[in-house]
Amino acid sequence: MSTFQHLSVNQLLHMQGSTAELQIVDIRDAASFAAGHIDTAFNLNNENISHYIAEADMDQPIIVVCYHGISSQSAATFLNEQGFDDVYSLDGGYSAWHQANA
Repeated sequence: MSTFQHLSVNQLLHMQGSTAELQIVDIRDAASFAAGHIDTAFNLNNENISHYIAEADMDQPIIVVCYHGISSQSAATFLNEQGFDDVYSLDGGYSAWHQANA
């Protein structure tokens, strides 16, 4: 059974402050990503996912971000199935993160 954990914006901020090796992938479209994203986030899409998986450290935590925290759950499940051990979906997505950090 594939598993991922839900992560609140506050939990993400705490992780960013305490974990040096944190992978954040943003699955929103390129224009939305370009308009604003979480620092250090990588814009993950269908064109670059194979390369990303091949190069990523599957033992480091990975946080999946989408618009509102819905699509990220499916992507988090997929990444877990690909071998990532510590997978999170950001509850509320970029929208919640942006609102908390505006």
